[in-house]
Amino acid sequence: MEAVTMKKEKSQSHKQQPRWADLDLTNEKLIKMYRDMLAIRRFEERAAQEYGKGKIGGFCHLYIGQEATGVGAIAALREDDFIYTAYRDHGQALARGMNMKECMAELFGKVTGCSKGMGGSMHFYDVSKGFMGGWGIVGGHPPLAAGTAFATKYQGRDSVTVCFLGEAATNQGVFHETLNMAELWKLPVIFICENNGYGMGTAISRAMAGENLYDKAAGYLMNRGAVNGMDVIEMYREMKKAIHLARTEFRPTFLEARTYRYRGHSMSDPGQYRTKEEIEEYKKKDPVETFPKELIQWGILTEADIEKMDEEIRAEVQEAVEFADASPQPPIEQLYEYVYA
Repeated sequence: MEAVTMKKEKSQSHKQQPRWADLDLTNEKLIKMYRDMLAIRRFEERAAQEYGKGKIGGFCHLYIGQEATGVGAIAALREDDFIYTAYRDHGQALARGMNMKECMAELFGKVTGCSKGMGGSMHFYDVSKGFMGGWGIVGGHPPLAAGTAFATKYQGRDSVTVCFLGEAATNQGVFHETLNMAELWKLPVIFICENNGYGMGTAISRAMAGENLYDKAAGYLMNRGAVNGMDVIEMYREMKKAIHLARTEFRPTFLEARTYRYRGHSMSDPGQYRTKEEIEEYKKKDPVETFPKELIQWGILTEADIEKMDEEIRAEVQEAVEFADASPQPPIEQLYEYVYA
């Protein structure tokens, strides 16, 4: 099911249509997908600024550049589906509809944060939205996603569980154990490998054998393929196929979303292992820049609409920062909550 983008020949007998004409995407949903990507971008840009001011401590992994992967995938889900992800979790959390103020407060380590200030950047949670958290151990969360998929199937529900993971997680033994169980037990789980080309500061060509990461699922006879993770429409399209298999046949899927991050692995990473030319080349495919041009082309948005949307989002981000700044620190007594002994 590898997604290959092909240019369609213009037909003299048929009126040209947008490339999403075969999908269940209304104008309102298309606009929301763009707005979600823009909101993630502005949130992450401000998070970088606040980190530089010392307002955010610890690790902070930004999603800048990868917005189309998370938004395209999550837009295809239902409210009763579940999401697990790794430590680069801000983008998926916002795409799932988590409260921006609570997300920013979590980065600030405040008690009003989505994890009460105890999780920080890597551990956003909102169980009410089926967002089962960002997880810090590389490759540690796929078994949890498979467990949730097992539970929903056991309960007779047709919910789907999505598991976002980085390309380095596919080298972990537990990843292969999980894929084996998912296919053997026919679990309704979709593994999305966000392949941004680098495991921290190491190019995958130096760390992994083979060219296609989705080939790793071939040994388990799992439905698999690659998709352009910089294209929100193609991401949505392939997710809809995978979701249909999961809901109707309880078949798992492994999707390799080929994407790119414009910043370092984390805020402490200057990214000197990449050239400026490489980054600029990928920025030509920036979904936050290219997708709105399509929406303008098809008369769905105007330049004025986009400017207004950007102003509204910047104001929303500013409110989130002010909320986080004004929120109290967790009380000392909270140190002893949620511990076993």
